[in-house]
Amino acid sequence: QVQLVESGGGLVQAGGSLRLSCAASGRPFSRYTMGWFRQAPGKEREFVVTISWSGTSTDYADSVKGRFTISRDNAKNMVYLQMNSLKPEDTAVYYCAAGRSAYYYYRPTDNIRESYYWGQGTQVTVSS
Repeated sequence: QVQLVESGGGLVQAGGSLRLSCAASGRPFSRYTMGWFRQAPGKEREFVVTISWSGTSTDYADSVKGRFTISRDNAKNMVYLQMNSLKPEDTAVYYCAAGRSAYYYYRPTDNIRESYYWGQGTQVTVSS
């Protein structure tokens, strides 16, 4: 059973930084794409970034390029999201996601609901 536990959310002023962490368990972590998605109130869950099982490939949403950085530590079964230069529009619940199929690199166009296991989410609030 795949389990994903996020941490690191909170309240930050615009221009500030946060680092989200996701601890994964339940299967061989190093075989699967990992990602971060977010959902703001009244909006659909949206893609933020994905990273391949080896960490060599990443995809970022245009809205976060140059500000957010994803990384993973396969020895620790962890994935991270470093968020810099935060904006009020980054306010959302951030979800850690783990691809369902091994050695498949999920792209932003893949169906969100069918492609991933999900964590419980962590709230990020950016004040102006």
